[in-house]
Amino acid sequence: MVKITIMGASGTIGKNVAFTLAREDIIDEIVMFSRPSSKEKVKGEILDMYDALAAEDIDIKLKASCDYEDLSGSKIVLITSGIPRKPGMDRLDLAIPNAKLIRDYSKKIAQYAPDSIILIVTNPVDVLTTVALEASGFDKKRVIGVGNHLDSLRLKTILARKFNINSGEVHTRVIGEHGDHMVPLLSYTTIGGILLNNFMTRTHLKKEDLVDQLKNAGSTIINKKGATEYGPSYAISNLISTIVTDSRKIVTVSTYLEGEVEGVYDVSLGVPVILSKDGIKNIINISMDESEKEKFLDAARVVKKCTYKVQDELNKQ
Repeated sequence: MVKITIMGASGTIGKNVAFTLAREDIIDEIVMFSRPSSKEKVKGEILDMYDALAAEDIDIKLKASCDYEDLSGSKIVLITSGIPRKPGMDRLDLAIPNAKLIRDYSKKIAQYAPDSIILIVTNPVDVLTTVALEASGFDKKRVIGVGNHLDSLRLKTILARKFNINSGEVHTRVIGEHGDHMVPLLSYTTIGGILLNNFMTRTHLKKEDLVDQLKNAGSTIINKKGATEYGPSYAISNLISTIVTDSRKIVTVSTYLEGEVEGVYDVSLGVPVILSKDGIKNIINISMDESEKEKFLDAARVVKKCTYKVQDELNKQ
């Protein structure tokens, strides 16, 4: 039996992930964990989902809970809880307010679901991936931040729309920080197997404009509707499905690096990995041009500085 728990299930991302996964019909039980004050709201969400799932003849157990014992037996524990990013806020602005919550939840996960995989969504996801790793005591392959998986999907969408082609023809990847220091690997991006540079030379489109649009993608949505919803929810569901089905896809997620990338140590960043039923199977070594490598190292420095600051604050509490 496959069971997952979503911590922060009363929020927009949590409930959307639950419904998306339920429709895929690959999970037997989803525990929708929330604060006691939100439990009735979550029960309402579940009743609404059951009505929708009946139309597709899908049977799944959905449970509203605020009891940590219900984490027991979870294959994956997803943490979406935290203060959401608001217009004008940088993801790193959320570091200290959200770190204590992630630390406390990670300790509870280690206690009640010691064999699970922790999947972090809460921002700043790279910093909080390290916080969750240290608090849980898990092997790093079982503590994963959603990170650049969503950024990579966004870049894929941007390129498909710019060139008016099917998104399936675009193969690209974003690494580094899930934030202003993300690094799109444009030098290795292909469209239909053809390097992106061949397309760029035929248009007036500049790489700098693509990067700016990518970095502002989340903020643009937040400024217009108040929060991101469908993109993150699907990206998260995609990662969970990859783990549950042992698909061993190559995805870009945040993981703790101890020198797997030259010059980068003791920091969590987005890199390509093979994702399996056990979590991160392998980190994929990639070649970067000099500009991309320098930007990646910049991302490491920024995230590490913020991580140290958060660790210092947590140690005081």
